[in-house]
Amino acid sequence: MSWRLASRLSVITLALLVVLVVALFSKSKINSTGGAAITPTSTSTSRLQGTNLNSTPAPDFLLKDQYGNAISLAKFKGKPVVLTFLYTHCPDVCPLTAEKIHSTMQSLGSSAQNVAVVAVSMDPKGDTTATAQHFASVHKLGNYFFYLIGTHNELAPVWASYSVDAQAATSSGVVNHSSAIYVIDKQGNERALFDNSFSPSQLASDLKILLGE
Repeated sequence: MSWRLASRLSVITLALLVVLVVALFSKSKINSTGGAAITPTSTSTSRLQGTNLNSTPAPDFLLKDQYGNAISLAKFKGKPVVLTFLYTHCPDVCPLTAEKIHSTMQSLGSSAQNVAVVAVSMDPKGDTTATAQHFASVHKLGNYFFYLIGTHNELAPVWASYSVDAQAATSSGVVNHSSAIYVIDKQGNERALFDNSFSPSQLASDLKILLGE
């Protein structure tokens, strides 16, 4: 056998050995994962319909609800929370938001009792325990609903914490404010954000995901 042929055979043999080693390594890697190479699956956050808020801890607060009970956000640990900002004399957006939240909770069925809906007043002067109770009744919001009221000094820090802007009521009683619906998980983390264009099916979808976590 010439040296040239021997050299070629040695190169071919080395190449075959490399292929064999690569094949054995790939098989070992597959077996270690219990099957074919695993593609990472979507997390629950990526499946949420609202804007992702990256599980930022939701700022806590303490206010009184429509019955005069002291309510903190921390009170609802263990439940998903829908946090929104409304005022009872609102002529358009707030009633629509309330109706869509009602539809959302209806679609959850018995699971609705495992969710809290919290509305923070945007009108310190116009919102009272009486008007808040009336608002909840008109929009058929059940015992999962907490309408939080207070003075301007009590409410303003909460608005600021959630980046909600409000202007004082006009002579006609209209309060111009930014709309925001925060979806907060059982651990008290902000998970998703909607504006007033959300649909009940979108919100219900996110709540079902958080209920299952």
